[in-house]
Order: sequence, then structure tokens, then C-alpha cells
Amino acid sequence: MRKLDLELAVGLFVIAGIVCLGYLSIKLGKMEVFGGQGYEIRAIFSDSGGLRSGSSVQIAGVEVGRVKKITLADYQAEIVIQLSQDVEIQEDAIASIKTKGLIGEKYVEITPGGAEEIIPPGGKIRDTQPPVDFEELVSQYVFGKVK
Repeated sequence: MRKLDLELAVGLFVIAGIVCLGYLSIKLGKMEVFGGQGYEIRAIFSDSGGLRSGSSVQIAGVEVGRVKKITLADYQAEIVIQLSQDVEIQEDAIASIKTKGLIGEKYVEITPGGAEEIIPPGGKIRDTQPPVDFEELVSQYVFGKVK
């Protein structure tokens, strides 16, 4: 009887550990298991510049969402953004791909506009700016083409 109690206790301890490990993996990886809260909008960029699914979306330095997926649409990068439900994006907002530091991770920065019209769920940000290509800038500088 004592051996059965010991095995049961060890088994419950192992199961609890696995559940905790799974929970921490999901939280630290910033993954969503049951679908995210909020809504999606799209943005079309000429170049995604190394942006990845799961990257941060920020307004004024505050994280308001995540990049859900990046696909190729008519030879351009279509980026689907998952935003928090309480965030409203104006129709004339500008989305740009930025880098944290010189070689840091990429993220999407949304600059709010002044229009009263709000982009509806499933809508599209019309104005986008691709990331700065540092290799191109350095090569222009080296070969004297920078003014």
C-alpha cells in the first residue's frame, strides 16, 4: 500500500511539473493557444526586411499587438497584425518597420494619423514604409554616392 501511495505522489508531481513547464513556455514565448483577444488588420510592404511572425507592434513605444503572419501577395509582403481590442487605428496612420538598436530585432511601429475614420477589423493600413537597408546605405557611402 505504501508503494502505491509513493508512486501516485510521484506521478502527480511529474504531471504538475509538465503542466507548469507548458504554461511557462506559452507565456515566455508570448504564444496564444485559444486565439488572441482583439482584431486583425493588414499592411502591404515592399520589403519585410527580416520581420518575423510574433514580432511586436508598437504605438509611441507601447506594445499594442503582434505580427500574426507574413505572406507574399503580388510580390509584396502582406503582414497581418493582431491588435488589442481597445486600440483604434486611424485611416491615415502610417506603419513602418523599425529595428531596436543597430542589429536588434525588427518590429512594426504605427504612427497614428489625424483622421476621424477608424480602420475596421480586417481593414488595411494604406501608408507603409519599408525598413532602412543598412547594407545599401553603407555601400552608397563607401562608393561615394551619398549626398
